[in-house]
Amino acid sequence: MAVAQRSGRERVPPHPDIETIGLQQVLEALVDPVRRGIVGELYASGRDMKCGTFDLPVSKSTATHHFHVLREAGLIRQYYVGTSRMNTLRRDEIEAAFPGLLRALLSPPAQG
Repeated sequence: MAVAQRSGRERVPPHPDIETIGLQQVLEALVDPVRRGIVGELYASGRDMKCGTFDLPVSKSTATHHFHVLREAGLIRQYYVGTSRMNTLRRDEIEAAFPGLLRALLSPPAQG
């Protein structure tokens, strides 16, 4: 697993290989509404987002914990652009490992 370099001396920890991620780990990460919200925003936007652009109802240190859990569960990949920590949803990898899971968990319920 490669470690992404940050500007200066700090680094993003390694990301797990998708083959090592289990369904239970993914579901446990998504059971928390804050983490589900982060993944939902990434899913809906279809683009990479800076950590600071999420409107989270938690402190900065708690938000950092939530991003860590999502990264360790294999749901997001983080990297730096300058001093900004960017987040990308590992959508294609998750879809390949668990077909339809993200859509089922994050899409609004059908009306009718």
